[in-house]
Amino acid sequence: MAGTKVNPITLEVVRSGLATTANEMATVLRKTSYNMMIYEVRDYCVGLVDPAGNIMSQNFGALPIFLADLGPAILDGVKRYKEEGFEPGDVVIMNHPYVCGQHLNNVVIYTPFFYRGELVAFPAVRAHWVDIGGSHTGFASSGTREVYEEGLQLRSVKLYRRGELDRDIFQIIGDNVRFPDSSMGDLRAQIAACRIGERRLGEILDRYGLEVFRECVRTIWDQSEALSRREIAKIPSGVYRAEALFDSDGVDLNRPILLRVRVEVSGEEITIDFSEISDQVTGSINSGESGAVAAARVAFKSLVSPFSPIDEGCFRCLNVIIPPGKLLSATPPAAVGNWSRTLPTVVDLILTALAPALPEKIPAAHKGDMGGYAFHGVDPRTGRRFLCQSIMGGGWGGRPHEDGENATVSVCQGDVQNAPVELQELNYPLLFEFHRLREGSGGAGKFRGGLGIEIAVRLLCDGHVNINVERNLCPPWGIAGGESGKPARALVRQSPEDPGRWITKGRNTPVKKGGVVTFLTAGGGGYGPPGERFPALIEQDKRQGYVPRDNSNR
Repeated sequence: MAGTKVNPITLEVVRSGLATTANEMATVLRKTSYNMMIYEVRDYCVGLVDPAGNIMSQNFGALPIFLADLGPAILDGVKRYKEEGFEPGDVVIMNHPYVCGQHLNNVVIYTPFFYRGELVAFPAVRAHWVDIGGSHTGFASSGTREVYEEGLQLRSVKLYRRGELDRDIFQIIGDNVRFPDSSMGDLRAQIAACRIGERRLGEILDRYGLEVFRECVRTIWDQSEALSRREIAKIPSGVYRAEALFDSDGVDLNRPILLRVRVEVSGEEITIDFSEISDQVTGSINSGESGAVAAARVAFKSLVSPFSPIDEGCFRCLNVIIPPGKLLSATPPAAVGNWSRTLPTVVDLILTALAPALPEKIPAAHKGDMGGYAFHGVDPRTGRRFLCQSIMGGGWGGRPHEDGENATVSVCQGDVQNAPVELQELNYPLLFEFHRLREGSGGAGKFRGGLGIEIAVRLLCDGHVNINVERNLCPPWGIAGGESGKPARALVRQSPEDPGRWITKGRNTPVKKGGVVTFLTAGGGGYGPPGERFPALIEQDKRQGYVPRDNSNR
């Protein structure tokens, strides 16, 4: 605390107050949202951002890949309206992919917070809407070739001005989405979360005043920066590289995409360079520039300060280099619907590059995709459209001192969770035949990779499924002599007699009533030579059923 200009107790109260505000905003969002991707899966991010785009605080449990782009969303609005163009009661809606870096379903709502007439911050909420229009329903927009196929683009649009709703804009949005009750309900939930953020910020400033508040925020950022620099200094300086192949862009399924990263550690700073990554592609796995920043920040934060709160100071000593027109810095009209598909692999590559420098810290590769499924059709019980979406866990890589975790979502998804099977069956015409660990899917090693999962879903009516399986050409790799984990697969069977068809990419794939879709998610890579595995761990795997009982290639 040496050198700080604020009382240390005041500083901690403000620090906790900012974190509590973001967390309370998240609670309001979950309790008032309409779609399961928000209130069960928790596919959202809540933050407090200053007018310069700097993160003051972010809720605990946010998706790590949302670390980069709440700030750019706000900056785009400030550039358009100027600071003096905002007024109390304004509400801005934003999902522009080349600013936010994400697909159009991830919609940002933010409001300006004023204190005694001065613009201080923007409470902001990004949440995954079930639909935003376009040619696809739900996850997995494989096959799209430009952003105009993917839905409604909204760039820094004022939905409310001085508290008055623009009903024409509201009508346009509602008329262009498949599930307006859900999407417009989620929009209102996001606004409610922002309003509670304004209220709580007002309480903090009423107690301490604007000058003390701003000094506390600056001090918090400085402390976070100091913590990051202290940890970076422990990493040997040098240049480190890694590369891998990604299956395809989703259009040309026979052409793999090269992912290549360069990491430079110099004193107390890290530079992650994506200059040699693939150029933007025809398919939908592109992202805006914030996609590169997001992947870099996830890897950086997990290495340097995984347990500290998130604020802008954490990332002052991280530099990201990416020229325009690359896979992670695509320019219009590139398709971006599957923007997140490559990011877990990119994070794995950053960590793998640093393995020579941090051999006691870096794990093998994990499942390496953002696996999810989407079933849709018309529910015969109601005669209305339905869309069931959830995410799937998989295996994480073996670690220098222990096995990888089983059935865990990707590093880019943080602590989000799958929607409960019982709730999905209650709300949709689906029956889950099993949801279990995938035997033998973890890569062998001194410490084995974690296991993926198997999910079999039977449709109780004619419908469709979206499938987007990744990492078949380059399964989750082992490290230090460990073996790769099994890659992900998906099998569609139209009847009990049908032997089925293995699919890697399938948008709107038809499934007959009684048909079953089975998803097998990837296992993590192993760590260390398999021959060095302790006999006691081998026996434990057998007792727990982690090794296959037969030679099937499930």
